[in-house]
Amino acid sequence: MARKVYKSAKEALEGLTFDGMTVMAGGFGLCGIPEQLIIALRDSGAKDITAISNNAGVDDWGLGLLLQTRQIKKMVSSYVGENKTFEKQYLGGELDLEFNPQGTLAERIRAGGAGIPAFYTKTGVGTKIAEGKEEREFGGERYILETGLTADLSLVRAWKGDHEGNLVFRKTARNFNPMMATAGKTCVAEVEHLVPTGELDPDHIHTAGIFVDRIVEAEQEKRIEQRTTQEAAAAKAKQGATGGKAA
Repeated sequence: MARKVYKSAKEALEGLTFDGMTVMAGGFGLCGIPEQLIIALRDSGAKDITAISNNAGVDDWGLGLLLQTRQIKKMVSSYVGENKTFEKQYLGGELDLEFNPQGTLAERIRAGGAGIPAFYTKTGVGTKIAEGKEEREFGGERYILETGLTADLSLVRAWKGDHEGNLVFRKTARNFNPMMATAGKTCVAEVEHLVPTGELDPDHIHTAGIFVDRIVEAEQEKRIEQRTTQEAAAAKAKQGATGGKAA
């Protein structure tokens, strides 16, 4: 077995999880999430986790699994609207939340991975986002200071990876994954296809293996976050046209 390759998601996380840790999890909605590594993190029993992710999955998949078991203490996110478990815990005061504009969240992660401790942005000026944050003026415009984000562990999902951890992401799954791979003290990658080192075209590699510590090949269960069909869309439009009354 190559030094970075592990047989299962469970083995890939051995020795890396602990209570109170900060975890980054890639993905957008249910696209490109490290689903098997999230299950392994749940099964590790680690609690009081601070999770940094664009969203919190859905009630029974993705990070929603860790919310069900109450292993997440705080979420750092930009969108959480698909998760009723999240809503219940947050409104009940059981879960801390740090909201971020989506672009700001992405840049905070990228900055953390690049060793940039903080940066100024116009996004959020004059809103609740700016409360308690340092403000400065540049060129006659107001900016707020945002800090870079890092994590104890980054969990990412890629389409292809080789035995040295070089990764290729496919289409929309190339969302938060590449930047999160650089921002974790340890990065574990879950890939759909594991290929021998040298098979990937160097010009097509999105994340260099130097950022990836462990890698595992895992099947993907491609769930749909919100299923929409032409028939359902047409029925909804017709209902709206008749004021909500059946035709």
